Amino acid sequence: MAIEKENSVVGIEYEVKEAGTTEIVDSNKGAQPLEFVMGKGQIIPGLENALVGMNEGESADILVKAADAYGEVNPEAVQVLPIEQFEGVDLQEGMTLYGQGENGQTVQVVVKSFNDKEVTIDFNHPLAGKDLMFSVTVLSSREATADEAATGQVGGGHGSESCGSGCGCH
Repeated sequence: MAIEKENSVVGIEYEVKEAGTTEIVDSNKGAQPLEFVMGKGQIIPGLENALVGMNEGESADILVKAADAYGEVNPEAVQVLPIEQFEGVDLQEGMTLYGQGENGQTVQVVVKSFNDKEVTIDFNHPLAGKDLMFSVTVLSSREATADEAATGQVGGGHGSESCGSGCGCH
């Protein structure tokens, strides 16, 4: 079945690199397929749109521009905070920290720099502003059940591990 824009359940194997480089930033090759319901915003829009019309067993290299991946870098997402807020943390430039956002969601920040008074952190996704090259193979494609279409959960939401922390996910 060709993948449709909405309510197809798709399983893919992927590898992603920053466009123009050879370094793999994420991959699920040799692991569980990434399964998701099309049209639910579970993966980045550029990848989801490129999968429409592909069939099971088909492979493709898909270039996703930054605007259709994790967006452009937002300069307002860089903040300077007092170092006291990082008490007990062995700070290092470039390290990733996880905190809690305004609505209770987990947020990821990168330490840009610090001194003895303050810490500069960046809330932008680490891949913001970057074009991505996905090598994708469609492992499965089927019509979503009514439950899956309604909930967006593969298998009707019964503890499915459909969307981990992979690069393709939101």
